[in-house]
Amino acid sequence: MAQRLPGLNPVKTLKTDQHGRPNNTHLPQNSVSFSKAKSKSRNFSPLCLSAAMAASQGRDQKHLSLDALTSGSRKDEVSEAIRSSLSNCLSETDLHLTVPGLKSKTRGKVRDIYDGGDYLVLVTTDRQSAFDRILASIPFKGQVLNETSLWWFDKTKHITSNAVVASPDKNVTIAKKCSVFPVEFVVRGFVTGSTDTSLWTVYRKGIRNYCGNALPDGLLKNQRLPANILTPTTKAADHDVPVTPEEIVEGGLMTQDDYDEVSVKALRLFEYGQRVTSEHGLILVDTKYEFGKAEDGSILLIDEVHTPDSSRYWIAQSYDERFQNGLEPENVDKEFLRLWFKDHCNPYEDEVLPEAPEELVAELAWRYIFLYETITNSPFEIPLTEEPVHDRISRNVALALSSL
Repeated sequence: MAQRLPGLNPVKTLKTDQHGRPNNTHLPQNSVSFSKAKSKSRNFSPLCLSAAMAASQGRDQKHLSLDALTSGSRKDEVSEAIRSSLSNCLSETDLHLTVPGLKSKTRGKVRDIYDGGDYLVLVTTDRQSAFDRILASIPFKGQVLNETSLWWFDKTKHITSNAVVASPDKNVTIAKKCSVFPVEFVVRGFVTGSTDTSLWTVYRKGIRNYCGNALPDGLLKNQRLPANILTPTTKAADHDVPVTPEEIVEGGLMTQDDYDEVSVKALRLFEYGQRVTSEHGLILVDTKYEFGKAEDGSILLIDEVHTPDSSRYWIAQSYDERFQNGLEPENVDKEFLRLWFKDHCNPYEDEVLPEAPEELVAELAWRYIFLYETITNSPFEIPLTEEPVHDRISRNVALALSSL
């Protein structure tokens, strides 16, 4: 059985992007509140007002094209705010030193997790990781990931309960403590990817039974599967290991009843996510979910949901034509940044990495914001940069914990 772990999102060994998304170029051509305690002081840029107009008037989302991503007045406007925030990223936090009642800190790849007694405080930072290390800090990334997950947590409550208790700050989620299942539930709708555990990698090697799924002959790279499949993984020392449902149960990672319940929830979440994103011109290609068990025995969705860190997204309008012509789908992802590092250094072995150009960092920040606004059809509220982000978070978390 899963044992109680120190955090909702336990520390994971840093690794390369599990999706290994191919791309031939380096630089590509809502706010839902779960809060019981809200900050009394929160100021945001007027950019959110023009964003609302862009979200409601400027996009025919079912016919979303790559042009909306690579050009336009909205990108110009947001990019200006991104560039002005490059020096105010949230790379590290030390809330246990500034917020009364917080105990130990656990540092994950992106999230800093604090023990708040009855609750966990999860701070989503702006850190960008790949190649087993931190590559850069991306302006507003933490806010985008946190708010994207909160939006999906709220929209999927009809499918499964979740661990969210409150969101007192744009970068923070306060969550219930639970025992985390040591299994990541990866759901796939397409044959794609290039890493060792990706579906296309194993399929082209001739494997036709993967994680308990029988795969037909004749599938092509980036082809839609006949039905969505679940390919769970568990952690080895430094990498993900694909496992079958039988291995999960026989290895004591989960009981049969827990696995059955979680697998149904994961597939329903993915189907719902695909339906919602298709209405906004996107294809949810694959994603991962994590679950835990609360003290009362209920199963909770934890960690993150359908974020650009945990999911792969393609542009829907051009998918069919590009697939028929043997071209890679137009994607909205971070592969171009990984390729830049591979071209300019050995990211696995070099002791010191070169600094990523500001234009690449700004481009990735825009992509995260673009996905958030496209999926939620809501403006992304860019905070004013006058107050250091860490100070704002400390103030809001302290206020929230005193009210819980």
